[in-house]
Formats: sequence, C-alpha cells, structure tokens
Amino acid sequence: MITIVIAEDQKLLLGAFGSLLTLEDDMEVVGKASNGEEAIALVRKYQPDVCIMDIEMPGKSGLDAAEELKGLNCKIIILTTFARAGYFQRALKAGVSGYLLKDSPSEELASSIRSIMAGRRIYAPELIEDVYGGLNPLTDREKEVLELVADGKNTKEIADELDIKTGTVRNYISTILDKLEVKNRIEAITQFKEKGWFK
Repeated sequence: MITIVIAEDQKLLLGAFGSLLTLEDDMEVVGKASNGEEAIALVRKYQPDVCIMDIEMPGKSGLDAAEELKGLNCKIIILTTFARAGYFQRALKAGVSGYLLKDSPSEELASSIRSIMAGRRIYAPELIEDVYGGLNPLTDREKEVLELVADGKNTKEIADELDIKTGTVRNYISTILDKLEVKNRIEAITQFKEKGWFK
C-alpha cells in the first residue's frame, strides 16, 4: 500500500484529490494539510511514501516544505497550476520526484505516483521544454552582432564597429537566423527579447 500525504490550501481540491486517490486499490491517504507547515508535521508523523504538494500555500509554500523535507525517505510530488521555469528549477534543487500540472488528466496522477514509487522521476513536459529550451544558443560574437542589429545598425556599420568584413557580418546574421529558427532579423530580435537574453 502506497501511503500519501496531500498538502493543498483549496479545501475543495484537497477533498477531490483525497477521494480520487482513495479509490485506487494500492493507495491510502494518511494525512491532509492546508499549508507547508502542516505538510512537514504530517510527513514527520506518518512517514508516508509520498507527499503531494501545491506550491502557493499560506505560511510555508510547497517549495519551502520540499526543501525542508529533502533527505527524508518520502518522495515529494509538486502538483500546481504554475508552469514557471523558476519554480521548476527550485523544485529540482529540492530533489522533488515529480512536478505535475493540475490541468493534467486525473488518472495521470495515480499512474505518476506508481512510476515515482518504482524509482522514476516525472516532470510535466512543458516545463522541461521551458528550462532546457531556455538556453541561449548564440556565441558571444553572434549575440554582439544581434545586439547591434537591434540598435538599428546596418551591415556596414556593424562591420565597422566590430572591425570585420561586411560578408562576415552577413554570415553571422545567417547563422543567427538558423540557430534561432526564425525567418528574419525582426523575429530574431523579438525572440531574443522575449527570452530575456539581451543584456
């Protein structure tokens, strides 16, 4: 039997998750918490196999609680509406076994718990794309060229400023468009701004 503690500050959701998991033959909800403090106390008291936690809760957040429970023999699963890369990176550092989004189908929760108990880690695919797709693919020189393009400089002005040939500038721009998978300079600048890659 997989023993579970659930921490969720919305009572309706807390009840719903509890009922859903209790319907599973191999799962038992041993405690329900409405904030991070209660979650920590229940995990220490019942020593469950799994603790499912929301992130934004009053007092201690789910991430605070996960950091405090790190190293205990309890697998932490974050279940949240927030697909934020920053939260996900913090959760990874806290050693969570799963990071799932609340809009996933309910049957996925039980199967994810079983997979996690079997030693796997389960993370919402959207987050992995955000975090690992979030690395700037350009070299420092390519970034420098794109910044000058964004400043409104033409090919000749960029060549003069960087002391390179105009053909080299054109090669850099072509490489930048390929790497960013965009059609033109405006799309490249827009993508760079959206990702927060400009200095």
